[in-house]
Amino acid sequence: MEKDFDQIERIYWVFTQLCNDQCIHCYNNSGPKGAKITEEDCMAIIDNLPDRLERLTLSGGEPLAERKKLYRILDGLREKYQNRLYIALQFNGDLLTPEILKTLIEKGVDRFSIASIDRYHKNEGKRKEELSELFESFGIRYMQGQPLLSKSELNSQTRDELTYSFFGATEDMWLGGNWARGRAMEHDSWKKDGTHNFCKIPSGAVAFLGNPEVDMVQEISIQLWQVNPCCPGTKDPLGDARVEKVSTILSRVADSPVMKKLNEGDIFGIGESIGISTEYGRQRAEALQNVCLWCDEFFTKHFDMATLSAKSSHVL
Repeated sequence: MEKDFDQIERIYWVFTQLCNDQCIHCYNNSGPKGAKITEEDCMAIIDNLPDRLERLTLSGGEPLAERKKLYRILDGLREKYQNRLYIALQFNGDLLTPEILKTLIEKGVDRFSIASIDRYHKNEGKRKEELSELFESFGIRYMQGQPLLSKSELNSQTRDELTYSFFGATEDMWLGGNWARGRAMEHDSWKKDGTHNFCKIPSGAVAFLGNPEVDMVQEISIQLWQVNPCCPGTKDPLGDARVEKVSTILSRVADSPVMKKLNEGDIFGIGESIGISTEYGRQRAEALQNVCLWCDEFFTKHFDMATLSAKSSHVL
């Protein structure tokens, strides 16, 4: 694939899994004992981000649970991109105060996305009115909409003014309904429908390498340090953003027929290049009741991420 991977539309970076809440639908087991990385790791990851990055979403966990680290990250991003980067902060809003909001604005956050307006979070959206008043008092405009935007929708947003929005989990469409991962799996709150192709919608793998044939944003997910083609993440990451440039990682995997299938959002046909039919992929996804579980099985039994080749023991 002939592409300059030093230019990427969007990266979604979960820099911490520490959180003040412990929601039953959480796909990455965020909570009071959630996984963390060091400030030094974060600075190394910033160094390895593409030089021409349009948008970055910082998430968790709860980003404000590691406020000092968040501020250092924002300082590092400003130093690297010189205010050319659109930054969104996705958080639950529980820990936000006027003083913190003022600092976040000063450090370059453009969009504030509150991800706790549902029955899963402990406050169940009870701070929504209070938070709205707080944002409005700082002249931040409400912008309706989910964070899963198409390319045309996302490109319509500008840095002319600060914006905020609210969203939350639903059984049909958001975290608790789709991702057979983490606490969602433990609490049986994942979507049991193997025909539902999460891979082909925003936050899935579709267009992670860039795909002009679909109206989807090119988005790379970094879970702590793990570079992934989607938010749930493949069983093994594409690479380690602490020690290797994201552009190098993407260039390395781009010519793999398996990765091209993910880029198309074709999770059912992911194994065609190694002799696994689309029909078989559909059968396994339906038997496992979730495309993410079929993806896990594929990378466990059939394909080695390290060598980008079929496993020697791979049999149907």
